[in-house]
Amino acid sequence: MARIASLVVAVGLCLAVGALGGWVTATSVKTWYPLLNKPGFTPPGWLFGPVWTVLYILMGIAAWRVWCTGAKARKALALFAVQLALNLAWSVVFFGLHKIGPAVAVIVVLEATILATVVAFRSIDRLAAALLLPYALWVAFATVLNVAVWRLN
Repeated sequence: MARIASLVVAVGLCLAVGALGGWVTATSVKTWYPLLNKPGFTPPGWLFGPVWTVLYILMGIAAWRVWCTGAKARKALALFAVQLALNLAWSVVFFGLHKIGPAVAVIVVLEATILATVVAFRSIDRLAAALLLPYALWVAFATVLNVAVWRLN
C-alpha cells in the first residue's frame, strides 16, 4: 500500500507542477501567444495539454521507480527536482513574463538537466531512464520551437 501511495505522490507532484505551469500559461495562450510569429512546424494548440499530461505521468513514474531504490537515489532525485523546477521556470519566463530570449536560455539548461537526470537514473533503473526519453525529445523539439519563435519575433 505504501508503494502505491508513494507512486500517487510522485505522479501527483509532477502533475501539480504541470498544472501550475498551465495556470501561468493560460492567459498568454489566449492573448499574447497568438500574436507572435511562429514557424510552420508549430503544433496545434490542442496537442500540448495531452502531450504534457502523458509526459508528467511518465516523469512521476520514473522518479518513483528511482525513489523506491533507496538512499543511492538521492543525487539522481536532486537532479530530477532541479529539472522539474526549470520546467516550471520556463513557463514563467516564456508565457508569464513574455521573455522569449531568456526562455531560450532556460530551456537549454532544462534540456541539459533532463539529460543529466536520464544518465543518473540509468545507473539506478534503466526503465526509469527510458521513461524520461520522450520528455527529453519533446523538450528538444520545444527548444527548436522556442528558438524559432525568438528569431521570428
